[in-house]
Amino acid sequence: QLQLVESGGGLVQPGGSLRLSCAASGFNLDYLTMGWFRQVPGKEREGVSCISRSGATTITADSVKGRFTISRDRAKRTVFLQMDRLKSEDTAIYYCAADRDTPYGCRLGSGDGMDYWGKGTPVTVSS
Repeated sequence: QLQLVESGGGLVQPGGSLRLSCAASGFNLDYLTMGWFRQVPGKEREGVSCISRSGATTITADSVKGRFTISRDRAKRTVFLQMDRLKSEDTAIYYCAADRDTPYGCRLGSGDGMDYWGKGTPVTVSS
């Protein structure tokens, strides 16, 4: 059974940076498309970024484009989300998710097509 564990969240000042990690176990990460999503309590879940199995394709939401970068490390079985120039509106719980049914490219959306989810890591951007 695939398990996803996020880490790296915390409190940061506006303009600062954080790097989120998503460690996978129980399944070969090479066969999974991965994504990061975020949600503020009481609001809809939002797709942040996704990355294809090969890593060749990434999709990033317009709201974070140019500031957030997704990547994957096969050897470490980990997916990362580098977040720079953070803004207060980036405050949310960030979730890592995996899709086993998309062999090429990746899908972002709100995450309804993802098959596995981590428990989330909170990110707070505040002075």
